[in-house]
Amino acid sequence: MLVPKPLRRVALAALFALLFVGWQLLHHEKQPDFREVRHDYPMLLKYIEGKEGNGGAWHFPQDWPQDSDPPLTIIGAATLALNFTSQPQRQLPHSAIPRIIHQTWKDTRLETWPTTFRESAEKWLRVVDEGELAYMFWDDAGVAQFIRYFEPNLEAEFFALPTKVEQSDVFRVLVCKWIGGVYVDMDTEPLESPMDWISQVDIAPWTDQQTGHTYHSSEPVRAIVGIEADNPPDTDTYWRMGYFYPVQLTQWAFAWAPQHPILTQFIDQIFDTVRKVADRHDGDLNSEPTQLELAYIDPVNVTGPIAFTDSVSSWLGGQADLRWNAVTGLGDGGKSKYVEDVLVLPITGFSPGRGKYGNMGSKPITDPSARLYHHAEGSWRKISISVELGKFCRSAFGLCRDWSKVSHGGFFS
Repeated sequence: MLVPKPLRRVALAALFALLFVGWQLLHHEKQPDFREVRHDYPMLLKYIEGKEGNGGAWHFPQDWPQDSDPPLTIIGAATLALNFTSQPQRQLPHSAIPRIIHQTWKDTRLETWPTTFRESAEKWLRVVDEGELAYMFWDDAGVAQFIRYFEPNLEAEFFALPTKVEQSDVFRVLVCKWIGGVYVDMDTEPLESPMDWISQVDIAPWTDQQTGHTYHSSEPVRAIVGIEADNPPDTDTYWRMGYFYPVQLTQWAFAWAPQHPILTQFIDQIFDTVRKVADRHDGDLNSEPTQLELAYIDPVNVTGPIAFTDSVSSWLGGQADLRWNAVTGLGDGGKSKYVEDVLVLPITGFSPGRGKYGNMGSKPITDPSARLYHHAEGSWRKISISVELGKFCRSAFGLCRDWSKVSHGGFFS
């Protein structure tokens, strides 16, 4: 007896998901003992292990003012950095963005870090070692200190966010809002120093071919964002690959001048959502019903790339009457788009070297427009049969568009 076609498809999808999970588990590499390879990481030993402080580690270039009383905490270092970088000579060329690189991970115990994190952070620190950039590494204690010092009125809401990935999404925005600089994930590595991220070509005038509107700005760059997904808006390609917008931004890297209004708007929207959920449950942020409802919302919708893209696109739409899909690089070979004070890099900027499937115009890592490489380590991801089934269902059959893309806690959920 033949199995009905719909059931065959479901069975095939389930088999694919099981095989994928099995492959993931089998290919989980055992990391070498750090004691045996520590000599491979001289920059980490110098700037992280050798200069660990309260809340993380930090470094300022030698030509920056040296205080006779060096800071003992990362908050003290951040305050100094904010004061130092108010001067143009300590900002990235063509911009008002401070020459600071921010990274964050739960601790400074190098022996516990994933190998990809150690290798990538080592390369960022080589860039720092050239002497023109400051570096701030925030551990979990430093993040807590930061929230308590800079955003005390949001402390309860911040720690009510149900997952570490959501807290990380918010922190990277907050640290750029208050201190400014370049934020990069721990699984990225530099292909160019941030000192070379902005060229005259990037900030040249450009024209929306659909509306005929030309965008030209003489403002210094105050924000650098990069495209993660770039698809024709009149097709189903983008959502079949799991994206919400045809043109969607990434959050694994960006750069900002302090107090940019987009960042304020992003934070306000997030915590407005958190408060509305709590209000439905007697205003208790930490009650079980509040936490369950918050946990049910996909992080990508609340704090992730969907919310981030929405904040950037809506602000630029209001300020410059920008048609968001005009920033695509598909029709012009992948050019940067400068609007108001925001530089939107093409997909190759922060996502070069993508494979044939899902390439979306991404060029090799050797291309001059590639700024960094993202290893897509996904330390926050949990293996979930449900998520993998949804992914297969979307890409293979064009179904399951609204199926959750994030695990809600279980192997099968």
